[in-house]
Amino acid sequence: MPNRTVFYVSDGTGITAETFGNAILAQFEMKPRHVRLPFVDTVDKAHQAVRQINHTATVEGKKPIVFTTLVNMEVLRVIQDGCQGMLLDMFGTFVRPLETELGLTSNHRIGRFSDVSKSQEYHDRIEAINFSLAHDDGQSNRDLEQADVILVGVSRSGKTPTSLYLAMQYGLKAANYPLIPEDFERKQLPPALVPHLKKIFGLSISPDRLSEIRNERRPNSRYASLESCRHEVSDAESMMRRAGIRWLSTTTKSIEEIATTILQEIRPERLVY
Repeated sequence: MPNRTVFYVSDGTGITAETFGNAILAQFEMKPRHVRLPFVDTVDKAHQAVRQINHTATVEGKKPIVFTTLVNMEVLRVIQDGCQGMLLDMFGTFVRPLETELGLTSNHRIGRFSDVSKSQEYHDRIEAINFSLAHDDGQSNRDLEQADVILVGVSRSGKTPTSLYLAMQYGLKAANYPLIPEDFERKQLPPALVPHLKKIFGLSISPDRLSEIRNERRPNSRYASLESCRHEVSDAESMMRRAGIRWLSTTTKSIEEIATTILQEIRPERLVY
């Protein structure tokens, strides 16, 4: 059972509040119940949020933890005055001291997604996502010179989720290619990738874990057999060593850790935050 309820209250999507709050709560051995309250951008919505938070406090007999990223001071004041939870105002903690230090006034923009129709960065991010989808799993060899990074590795080693994370989070055009038995027989990378060696990064995985993942998709198949997985992983790693490709094992790493390592190694010139 959750031992505490955590609210994320924002006048935007709530993603910033939830990401920041989760990073803090990860330091504690607890399993809270998460409640996101996005688009709390009027006084009426703030009163509704207060009622929900206070009802939870009464039912559970414990103060909910409330992370907020509210920039509208009138809306924030309703939460501050009426909320019976432990309130952590992240913008108040960071933005106002920065205003004092910098001698500048924050623009009090609601979320990083506001006014997206005028944002070139947003359109670049969408273009990167479309590129990554079009170049997923070796579907296309076209326009590879536009790729910021090309991921290679055996099937189910984490290439697709990593590619999409790089596109969505950083606006990078990420292609990915599976290394298959035909490549191992030739002992060469797919010919289309050879001109782009500097952009290539390899993903590997332990054969045991690979077999588990593949068995979820194709139970009791040769594709998922431990013997086949051992051969493929060994051949893929040997190929990457011969080609001088940087690579890592995804076995125990999160998508975020994999992406961070790739960014450190590839160092693309264009990053979108």
